[in-house]
Amino acid sequence: MTSSSSSLPVAAATTAGDRGLLRAVLALGVGGFAIGTGEFVIMGLLPEVARDIGISIPEAGHVISAYALGVVVGAPLLAVLTARWPRRTLLMALMAVFALGNFASAMAPGYASLSMLRLFTGLPHGTFFGVASLVAAGLAPDGQRARAVGLVMLGLSLATLLGVPLAARLGEALGWRAAFVLVGLIALLAIALVWRGVPDLPAAQGASPLRELNALRRAQVWLTLGTGAVGFGGMFAVFSYVKPTMLEVAGTPAAWMPLVLALFGVGTVSGNLIGSRLADRALMPTIAGVLLWSAVLLAGFVALAHHPVSAAFGVLLVGTLVALGPALQIRLMDVAGDAQSLAAALNHSAFNMANALGAWLGGLAVSAGLGWTSTAWVGALLALGGLAVFGVSLALQRRG
Repeated sequence: MTSSSSSLPVAAATTAGDRGLLRAVLALGVGGFAIGTGEFVIMGLLPEVARDIGISIPEAGHVISAYALGVVVGAPLLAVLTARWPRRTLLMALMAVFALGNFASAMAPGYASLSMLRLFTGLPHGTFFGVASLVAAGLAPDGQRARAVGLVMLGLSLATLLGVPLAARLGEALGWRAAFVLVGLIALLAIALVWRGVPDLPAAQGASPLRELNALRRAQVWLTLGTGAVGFGGMFAVFSYVKPTMLEVAGTPAAWMPLVLALFGVGTVSGNLIGSRLADRALMPTIAGVLLWSAVLLAGFVALAHHPVSAAFGVLLVGTLVALGPALQIRLMDVAGDAQSLAAALNHSAFNMANALGAWLGGLAVSAGLGWTSTAWVGALLALGGLAVFGVSLALQRRG
């Protein structure tokens, strides 16, 4: 197997000091913060969007799906097409596209244009995180790759804790378009920080679109992506319906909801930091352990959901399930061989598929009359499904 550092010049990986790594990771983390804020802020502004452009709230929700589609399509497409690009140039270009998409979204005159612009804005999402993870892991000292990747993804977690509430509050005060302008400005800041803080690294020697596509011939790449697409769906099955669950099952006062969502953000930050450290120590046991923890926790959430305090604590714990992210990112780097960029970018396509799968199956359970807590049972089953896929991956690895 090949580590992610093979995709970067060895000299850069071995001579970058702690201060240089910190500058690079900070710059990449700000980019992740911009992307996370832009992806999730609209969820809290759907009524304002619907009212302004004259559509229903469910129709406005399709704008979220358009962004997710952009992520799923853009991650593999851009990773392949830009295989020969220098890493810093590519990261800045991706963030520039993201900034442009958000500024244009703020000026969208109607539903069709807003949907298309959100799809466009989602295109660089997966490739940015994939390339950023490769750069961070390549600059990190031996034994600290997952921690470096976790710090990049920490920007995404902090977005749920700080960026989304800030942008949502701005959108409520000045209109939803102002929220997208703020996201675009953060993206411009990220471009400046990447220019100053990320080394000017070339693409991997011999990189080409054809070589990147070779990742799709590797069974372990598909099994790792399947582990994330299924196993990570459990978290989204619950979180997609957290508000009605808290209000109708737990009896939580509506005024508590910002605090509940903040607790979820605390959980994601904690899970990211802890999960990345565990992955550096023992990668495969960490993946299996997080999936097992997911199944147990989500099944237990059925009981926790019946009281405001215990339900809020349960939401915090559900946030810790993002610990799976850095571990799967490193696993993909290890099994992708020379096709590092595509595999790393596809990880975020898998996460968005998990988002769609979890929300869809959870909605089916609720629509079938099984109640809001049925989403937790759906989530537990998805976690076990992800564990099963990972078990197949382990079995094939032992045979090989």
